[in-house]
Amino acid sequence: MTLAVRDTQLRELMDDPACDLTRLHTTLRRFSVVNRLVSGWGAVYRSRVAPYLRGLGRPARVLDLGCGGGDVIARLAALARREGLVAEWVGVDPDERALAVARRYAGLGIRFEATDSAALRAAGERFDVVISNHVLHHLDQAAFAAFRDDSLALVEGGSRGLVLHGDIARGRLAYGLYAVGITPLAPGSFLRTDGLRSIRRSYTGPELATALGTGWRVERPAPFRVLAVAGGRRA
Repeated sequence: MTLAVRDTQLRELMDDPACDLTRLHTTLRRFSVVNRLVSGWGAVYRSRVAPYLRGLGRPARVLDLGCGGGDVIARLAALARREGLVAEWVGVDPDERALAVARRYAGLGIRFEATDSAALRAAGERFDVVISNHVLHHLDQAAFAAFRDDSLALVEGGSRGLVLHGDIARGRLAYGLYAVGITPLAPGSFLRTDGLRSIRRSYTGPELATALGTGWRVERPAPFRVLAVAGGRRA
């Protein structure tokens, strides 16, 4: 095994339509703990999301593409409510198995739909902020380009919207620490196998910048994390 290059041939167990449903749901529920510990979205909220929402001066629409178990958008919504920021929070995922877990967070301005970026774009939907968490490394080259372009189209017009795609930064230290640190949460789930495969499939910062192209910035909001950023600048 090498981490020098992305291993795009690996497939995560939870992506298999025939995977064990109990283990899948356990994995998705435990992501709420894993993401809170390592995803960096608390810092991203403080540095990016909250200032942008405050600057709008009106209720916002926020979209989480590939929301999985729904914990990230639920956390951001809770943080915003504490500050009195008003928004509609929409989590979408084409996988109904994931939405069965995500819908535990529905309510208080949060809703979930079984759809994807292409369908939303075709329907003419627009949002002020579009985010994703741990989606980019799943995508092949064509799907990556489509997802990137769809996310930009979904914030075009009206507010110079903000796009934030968070993911893992591939590296040996991240791999080693995750292999050990995930052990208490791993039983009965796909967390260990899929997490290690995710790291092997993920981008380094320079690789992600190259894949995204012009108009994007790649930041490091937390250790072992990359954040693709577009928009968010007002005239």
